[in-house]
Amino acid sequence: MSHILIIGAGIGGVTAAYELRDKLGREAHQITVVDEKTSFDFTPSNPWIGVGWRARKQTSIDIGPQFQKKDIDFIPSRVVSIDAKNNAVTLENSTSLNYDYLVITTGPKLAFDEVPGTGPETGFTQSVCTLSHAETSFADFQKLAEDPGPVIVGAVAGASCFGPAYEYLFILETELRKRKIRNKVPMTFVTSEPYIGHLGLGGVGDSKSMLQSELRSKHVKWITNAKTTRVEAGMMYVDECDQAGEVIQQHELPFKHAMMLPAFKGVDPVAEVQGLCNPRGFVIIDDYQRNPTYKNIS
Repeated sequence: MSHILIIGAGIGGVTAAYELRDKLGREAHQITVVDEKTSFDFTPSNPWIGVGWRARKQTSIDIGPQFQKKDIDFIPSRVVSIDAKNNAVTLENSTSLNYDYLVITTGPKLAFDEVPGTGPETGFTQSVCTLSHAETSFADFQKLAEDPGPVIVGAVAGASCFGPAYEYLFILETELRKRKIRNKVPMTFVTSEPYIGHLGLGGVGDSKSMLQSELRSKHVKWITNAKTTRVEAGMMYVDECDQAGEVIQQHELPFKHAMMLPAFKGVDPVAEVQGLCNPRGFVIIDDYQRNPTYKNIS
């Protein structure tokens, strides 16, 4: 019998656990999932949480009982280190877990620290990357609704996931219209993408012209090739660059509400394993989703 250990109980981790149990049967192999949270949060709904279209009870469930139904073990704990050479992980209570195969589905570390003043915990911008962040963003949105003013939505330099920024922008714009205060809220989309609709993918179909048209029709201004250098209370500082990365214009953008997606990094216990990750801490994989150095890690 092999022991398959999965770190992370988000969409990737839960899907991997369920698929493995389905493929391997209930008796042949042990499957264990480890996550510091006891809940499964449906991350794609976070932009809706941010404007009050959904609440926590509608997008989050206690995951332990769901795993139990599938004969999947669940340990609610944070992983503090991975000993890839000896096939073991250490949990925050110093417990060691041995594995035969390790599946890493932790999601990213949110690199708010790379742009001073960003992030909902120590900075001045909001986020929809986690359920808690989205709830904090909703509280900030409610203040905006009471005292309307400029809004900035977008993604900082180094960000690799742009879709949620566009989704949040359009959801927010719709809610402002529903509340009949859109005319009091100038909106600017600030993105490190080379053009609107790039999405970090070089565009998807006709995404460039489609999204530009939508932004124009909704009277949303935009700045592309943007490097957000710092954020202060009520003010965002942005360098607009050309294709060579040279600054062509500097912007000082006031705001009452700002939601900026951060760059991603690998979480510390994963990034610290020598030979496992690239310089940003993301796991290096081959054509079969295996790490070339540690082939029992994917």
